[in-house]
Amino acid sequence: MSYTPMGDLGQQGLFDITRTLLQQPDLTAVSEALLRLVKQSALADRAAIVLWHPGNHRASYYATPVTGKSIAYEDETVLAHGPLRRLLSRPDALQCSYQEFSDTWPQLVTEPLYPAFGRYCLLPLAAEGRIFGGCEFIRNDDRPWTEQEYQRLHVFTQIVAVVTEQIQSRVTNNVDYDMLCHERDNFRILVAITNAVLSRLDMDELVSEVAKEIHHYFRIDAISVVLRSNRKGKLNIYSTHYLDDHHPVHNQSETDEAGTLTERVFKSKEMLLLNLHERDPFAPYERMLFEIWDNKIQTLCLLPLMSGETMLGVLKLAQCDEKVFTTTNLKLLRQIAERISIAVDNALAYQEIHRLKERLVNENLALTEQLNSVESESGEIIGRSNAMYSVLKQVEMVAQSDSTVLLLGETGTGKELIARAIHNRSSRNSRRMVKMNCAAMPAGLLESDLFGHERGAFTGASAQRIGRFELADKSSLFLDEVGDMPLELQPKLLRVLQEQEFERLGSNKLIQTDVRLIAATNRDLKQMVADREFRSDLYYRLNVFPIHLPPLRERPEDIPLLVKAFTTKISRRLGRNIDSIPAETLRALSRMEWPGNVRELENVVERAVLLTHGNVLQLSLPELTTEMLAMPLTATEQAQDGEDEYQLIIRVLKESNGVVAGPRGAAHKLGLKRTTLLSRMKRLGIDKDALA
Repeated sequence: MSYTPMGDLGQQGLFDITRTLLQQPDLTAVSEALLRLVKQSALADRAAIVLWHPGNHRASYYATPVTGKSIAYEDETVLAHGPLRRLLSRPDALQCSYQEFSDTWPQLVTEPLYPAFGRYCLLPLAAEGRIFGGCEFIRNDDRPWTEQEYQRLHVFTQIVAVVTEQIQSRVTNNVDYDMLCHERDNFRILVAITNAVLSRLDMDELVSEVAKEIHHYFRIDAISVVLRSNRKGKLNIYSTHYLDDHHPVHNQSETDEAGTLTERVFKSKEMLLLNLHERDPFAPYERMLFEIWDNKIQTLCLLPLMSGETMLGVLKLAQCDEKVFTTTNLKLLRQIAERISIAVDNALAYQEIHRLKERLVNENLALTEQLNSVESESGEIIGRSNAMYSVLKQVEMVAQSDSTVLLLGETGTGKELIARAIHNRSSRNSRRMVKMNCAAMPAGLLESDLFGHERGAFTGASAQRIGRFELADKSSLFLDEVGDMPLELQPKLLRVLQEQEFERLGSNKLIQTDVRLIAATNRDLKQMVADREFRSDLYYRLNVFPIHLPPLRERPEDIPLLVKAFTTKISRRLGRNIDSIPAETLRALSRMEWPGNVRELENVVERAVLLTHGNVLQLSLPELTTEMLAMPLTATEQAQDGEDEYQLIIRVLKESNGVVAGPRGAAHKLGLKRTTLLSRMKRLGIDKDALA
C-alpha cells in the first residue's frame, strides 16, 4: 500500500480539513463535506466513501450523486464485488477510465451510483494495518491526476480514514464527548508526527526527529530505531537518550541480533511490552539502559515497523515509568509506528537509490577506464565530456602516424597522459616512451640531457652519457614545457626534427635516430614567436598537429569521475578504505573553476583522504570554495562597495573597451588568466561584444 507525505498542504491546511470533516455528524455528511473540499481544490467532480463489512460481506456507499441528493446505500452483491473487493485483495490505489471500469464491472455501471464519467480513482481507507474501505474520486473528463494532485487525494483519504473510524467507533460504542476530544488530540499528534518524519530521508535525521516528537508528546526518554545490518546477524541501532530535555545524546551502534529482544519481535512481528529487571539476562543495549538510569526497572515497548508483510525494523521505547504505556497511548503509538514505518521505508529507499547512483558512477568510471585502456592504448585518461571525447578522437586520428604532435593546455590538464595515449596507440608502443621536462632542467644541462655527451666534453663529464633522443630511437620522445627551452638550443632541436640526426656534446660523429616527437606546453607559443622568445621555424615544425587540452573548468562533468578515480587510487596507496563520496561534495567540486586543473583536484582529493575518518570522503568545502573563487591579490582592480563579481567584470571590461587579453586588457587588471576570465564571463552570461 502506497502512502504520501502530507506536508504539501501545510499543517494549518490539514487542521482546517480535519476540523471540517470531524464536525460532521455521520458518514453521509462526511461524504458531502469531502465533495465540497475536493471540488474547491479542483481535484474531482464526485467523491464517495465505500466501506467493507467483513462480518456479512456487505459494502456500504456514502456520496452525493449528480442529482445533488445525498444517499447511503448498501447491497450484498454488485457493490460488494466491485472495485472495493479488488482493493481488499490488491491494496494498491486503483485508477482507470470509464471504459476500463465498465469492462471490468459491467453490472455496476447499470446502477444509478455510477453514471458515465471520465476518470476514476479508488484509494484505500486503512487503520492499524487493516483496510476497511476506500475513498472514490471521479472526474467528468478523462484527465489523469498529476503527481501533486494524487498526493493531495492521499491526504484527504488518510484524514477520511481517521474520521470514518471515529464515527464508526462513536456509533457502535457510544463514545462520549471527552473521548472524542481525546481522539481529536491524538489525531493532531499523529498529524504533527507524520508531517515531521515523512520528509526526512536521511536515517540519522529521521531517528532524531522521531525521538524529539515522541519525547515531546509522551515524555519517553529512550527512543531507538533498530534495523538489520548489511552484515549477516548484525543490527544497526540508531538511538537517542534524553538525559535532559535540552541535551539529547544521539548514538549509532552495531550489535549481534542473536539473543536480543529485537530478534523476538522480528520473529513474531508483534508488539512486545515488558518490564526489564536488573537481574534479567539482557543484550548490551538493554544493559546500557540500566547504566544510564542507575539500574532502575525499565519498561520496554518494542513496536514492529512493517511495510506490508515485510519487517523493516523495530521502534524501541524505554522508560522508567511504566504508566507511560497505557492502553490509549499504546494505540496511538501503534499508529505512530505505522507512519514511522513509511518514513523508514522512504529513507531506506533513498539510501538504496543513493547507493545505486554511487554504484552507477563507479560502473561508469570502470567502463570509462576500460574503454580508455583498451589494449593499454589510452593509459589512465578519465573523461566522458564532449571536450575530452574530441581530444581522444584527435589522438586516434594522429596516433598511427609519425607526425609531430603539439599538446597545448594549462598546467595540470593531463598533457603527459595524452602523450602516453598517443604513444600506446602507435606502432612504436613495443618500446617505452621517453620523457623529459624542459623547464625542470637547468639550461646548461639541458643540451647534454637531450643529446648526450662524451667523456671530457666539459668539466664534470667523467663518463659518456646517452641522451634522450638516442634512448628514444624507434620510440617516442615526450618534451614537456617545450616553451621553456632556451633560444640557443632551439636550432639543434629543429635540426633533429628535420634531419633525424644529431651529435653528442664533445663529438663530431653524427648519430641517426628515428624518433617521433610529442611536445607539450602551457605557454602561448604563437605569442612567444611574436615576442621573439621562440623561433618561428621551430614553432611551425612543432605545430604539425596541435591538440588543445581543455581546462578542467570547461569539462565539469568529468570531475565526479576524476574524484572517484583519485579517491580509489590514493586510498589504496595510503591503505585507507574509502568507498563513498557524498553527492553534494561531487556537485560542489564540479562547480569550482580549478585553476590548477586535474593536478590541483588530485591534490585536494589526497588531502581529503588523509583527513578522512571512516569510509565516507570528508572534504572542507566552505574553505575550499573561498580559496577557489577569490580574486587574486595581484589584481589592480578590486570590487567597489556593493559591487559583486558580475558588476566588477562588466565595469573593468567597459574600462578596457572590451579588450580581454594583453597588458591593458581586463584579465590583466583583474589579475586573472585570459582563459579564467573568459570562463567566468561564460558562467555569468557576459558578452563583451554587447557592452559597446
